[in-house]
Amino acid sequence: MTPPVLRTLPDLRAATAPWRARAESIGVVPTMGALHDGHLSLVEAARAACDRVIVTIFVNPRQFNDPADLDDYPRTEAADAAKLARFGIDLLYVPDAEQIYPPRFATSVTVAGLTDVLCGAHRPGHFDGVATVVAKLFLQTGATDAFFGEKDFQQLQVVRRMAVDLDIPVAVHGCPTIREIDGLAMSSRNLLLSDRARTRAPRLHAEMEEIARGLAQGRAFDALRREAVARLEAAGFTRVDYLEIRANDDLGLLDAPTRPARLFAAAWLAGVRLIDNIPL
Repeated sequence: MTPPVLRTLPDLRAATAPWRARAESIGVVPTMGALHDGHLSLVEAARAACDRVIVTIFVNPRQFNDPADLDDYPRTEAADAAKLARFGIDLLYVPDAEQIYPPRFATSVTVAGLTDVLCGAHRPGHFDGVATVVAKLFLQTGATDAFFGEKDFQQLQVVRRMAVDLDIPVAVHGCPTIREIDGLAMSSRNLLLSDRARTRAPRLHAEMEEIARGLAQGRAFDALRREAVARLEAAGFTRVDYLEIRANDDLGLLDAPTRPARLFAAAWLAGVRLIDNIPL
C-alpha cells in the first residue's frame, strides 16, 4: 500500500502530534526523490529502529550551483511512492518550496570547516543549502532519528555537526553505501548517464580500490593518485575534481591513512559529476 502523501507543514504537524504525545520515536529519511536501493536501505534501517517513519522528498534549490542542474534533476514522485509501498512507512512528506522557504525567508545555516573542502570547495554555498534544509526538515518532522548514506560522507558529517551545534535533539545515523553489482555507488544522478557512460562509470570505484591496495602495500599516495587520474582520463573521464585521503572526523587532509580515514573522489563523466568514497 502506497503511503499517504502530505504536502503542507500544518498537515504534517497534525499527523505527527499524536506520535509526539505518545513519545514515539520518529525516523526521517530526507531525500530529493528518484529513489533507488540506496535510499530504500535507509528506509529499511529507519523502519527497524523507529516507531514511526517519514520519508521526505524535496528537490532543494538552495543546494544547486547550476540552474540547469536543478532543472535536469530527476523527479519521479509516483514511482518513488510505489517503491516505498512495501516498507509500511507512515507518511511521505513532499513539500513545495513555499513550505520550506516561505515569503521573506532570510535565514541560512552555515557549518564552517567541514564545508570548505571536497565538494564544498567546488560547489560554493552547496552545504549551506544542505544544512539549512535539513535543519528545517528535522524541526518540521519532529524527528528523533535521521538516516543518511555514507556515500555522501561529507554531507553526513556536516549534518551531524549542525545538529549538535544547534542542539537539535535528533540522532543522525550513517548507513553503508549501496553499490550496483559492478561497484558503481548508487545515486539518483546515475539516471543522467548515457548507456555508454554507464558502462564506464564503475571505473571510478575500481581505481579507488586500486589505490587502497597500493596504500596497503606501502606505496606513496601521490604516485598512486597520478596513475589513477591518468587511467580515468584515458577511460573518458573529463575532469577529476578531487581524489584525496581525509580523516573521518574532521575531514582533515592526509598523505596516508595514519588515523581513521577515507579516500574521497569526484570526477566528471559525460557531463555528470560522480562522487564516491571508501574507508581505508
